[in-house]
Amino acid sequence: MGKKTLVIGASDNPERYSYKATLALKNKNHEVIPIGIRAGKINDLSIITDKPIIENVDTITLYVGPQNQESWKEYIFTIHPKRVIFNPGTENLSFQAELNAKNIETIEACTLVMLSIGNY
Repeated sequence: MGKKTLVIGASDNPERYSYKATLALKNKNHEVIPIGIRAGKINDLSIITDKPIIENVDTITLYVGPQNQESWKEYIFTIHPKRVIFNPGTENLSFQAELNAKNIETIEACTLVMLSIGNY
């Protein structure tokens, strides 16, 4: 069984890395829940545009730049995943420190690369 993963910053634009990561996670049999600011679909998955409380989340993979992360912090703290992956362009040392202080692991990495080399 895969890891329950939230993709925050999900987009229905096939050119976006959040779109590609959502498909790659699903193809690797992870339960993936795309969350974004605009409704849409990634294949058969609907992008959720609110912030539902989801239990037992292993990973949040972040595709929201540091300038837009503030509005996601409380939600991420409430979900309390095991880890948050800061994909390229989303790195934010102060947010990472806040997550670490709440015993949430942070990783600066590319979800697509992690999946492709088998260390997700």
